[in-house]
Amino acid sequence: MMPDQIRFFKKQHDREMSIQQIVDGVIKKNIAILAKALTIIESKTERHREQAQTIIQQLLPYAGRSIRIGITGVPGAGKSSFIEGFGMMLCDAGFRVAVLAIDPSSTITGGSILGDKTRMEALSKHKNAYIRPSPSSGTLGGVHERTREAIIACEAAGYDIILVETVGVGQSEVTVRSMVDFFLLLVLTRAGDELQGIKKGILELADALIVHKADGDNLSIAEQTRREYKQILHLIHSRIDWWKPQVLLCSSITGKGWQEIWSLIEGFIHEAKIRNYFETNRQFQVHAWFHSLVMERLERSFFQNKQVIEKKKRIDEQLENGEITVPQAVDLLFSVYNSKKNGQR
Repeated sequence: MMPDQIRFFKKQHDREMSIQQIVDGVIKKNIAILAKALTIIESKTERHREQAQTIIQQLLPYAGRSIRIGITGVPGAGKSSFIEGFGMMLCDAGFRVAVLAIDPSSTITGGSILGDKTRMEALSKHKNAYIRPSPSSGTLGGVHERTREAIIACEAAGYDIILVETVGVGQSEVTVRSMVDFFLLLVLTRAGDELQGIKKGILELADALIVHKADGDNLSIAEQTRREYKQILHLIHSRIDWWKPQVLLCSSITGKGWQEIWSLIEGFIHEAKIRNYFETNRQFQVHAWFHSLVMERLERSFFQNKQVIEKKKRIDEQLENGEITVPQAVDLLFSVYNSKKNGQR
């Protein structure tokens, strides 16, 4: 069969696949159909948005059984190599691991720049692993705006552990914190220098700090860094009264630390369930998801309003000419939007 014919029949198959077939395929752990479901979920078209809502609604009863782990770190901390090594250890132990890897978006195409399946080549070939690279699309928090829905889909497909890799330490890592059960912050050696690039608020969000690249000549420095961060954490208020964030060493080259990190996470989850914190945190995640969707809907409603679109053209000109201030421009747009909404009542 010629390539053009293959593409034709693939398009026909995609067109003919119903929502129910997609849902059934995800539940039956069909990776190709999971990928299709995630493509629909991440799509910005109105038709796909409606389909995505139906898909997620039908997958929800099959979700929620995984451990959700967020992973962030300063640029150069080696998040991808960490995830590959950690993920391989988990997969070899029999866990099914889904990686939702968030790449910086191209300002031209809006797509991912780095290509995570290339950066995690060994893990991407493991039978128990699934890697989904997605662009951040400018979303604050270093995640895709549909990461929460992607977690639901991967859980429904039977993945035991969901690893969410963020773009890096940014201004709104609280977004990642609001969708995971355990939050890892990767740091490099020489804590004093690196702390210049890490905000105190991010340290407060972390459930554990991992000093990465602790191998070779760097091992003694890594141990010193671990001690420094341990002292620093004593000065930072813990977000959970019964949990004190730990600082561990690891190396993606030697494999040092993988089991210790997993044991720490398992211990945390076990304690969280005993104390009913796990369920409370999952409820918080649902409310955070609800709030984000409300904000998204309001933003879309505002900027798609015809009167706002028309008025904005004039306001842009006034701003450029210095005729009005930015706060005045905002007030003008909202007055137009609110008057239109009030008129519809």
